[in-house]
Amino acid sequence: MQLLVSPSSLEEARSACAADIIDVKRPAEGSLGANFPWVIRAISEMTDKPISAAIGDFDNRPGGAALTALGAAASGADYIKCGVMVPQEDQAACLARAVVRAVKENYPEKKVVIAAYSDFERLGTVSPFTVVPLAAEAGADLVMVDTGKKDGRSTFEFMDEDALSRFVEVGHDAGLGVALAGSLVFDDLPALRRIGPEIIGVRGMVCGGDRTAQLQEDLVLRAMAAIR
Repeated sequence: MQLLVSPSSLEEARSACAADIIDVKRPAEGSLGANFPWVIRAISEMTDKPISAAIGDFDNRPGGAALTALGAAASGADYIKCGVMVPQEDQAACLARAVVRAVKENYPEKKVVIAAYSDFERLGTVSPFTVVPLAAEAGADLVMVDTGKKDGRSTFEFMDEDALSRFVEVGHDAGLGVALAGSLVFDDLPALRRIGPEIIGVRGMVCGGDRTAQLQEDLVLRAMAAIR
């Protein structure tokens, strides 16, 4: 299990270098808020660690998603992560196809992550289980579950351990890697080890519990030690 940590600036990224993957996002713009291309580039040039870039929580705008995905890949991201915040299956499929094509036609070695939301019922969006076959058919590399509304409620409040284990199993059966995120805390780590995703994504955990606070290097080191 790898640890993905989400700094919001170059300064924070320096404190996140112990993580397996450094995820560039802008929390002010949402759960998977996109940061600026120059921030992605600067962080990618600062470290040899794989770089992930969130490109946004997209509604039914596949053209915008495709163009943003291409920009993130060109800026140095190794993983391009798109949230599908849409209510209909065909809209999610269109977004997934657009993002995968934009990245893979130009950077076939880079990985595309299609993210759905554990709190999909309150958001009125497609279920994570619906997204898995769509992501696989589109040619994505990983599927992800995150919380779409960042109000401190955890993914575990919306999908229990059994549901998350099924999600990982369904993802693996479809040939995809699986990432889990969403206000995870240190006490969740034993359950996450049992569930067995390839990647867990955190921010609040390494910011002292407040995702809007400053990322703390000592908490990144503590998280890495805990998952090992």
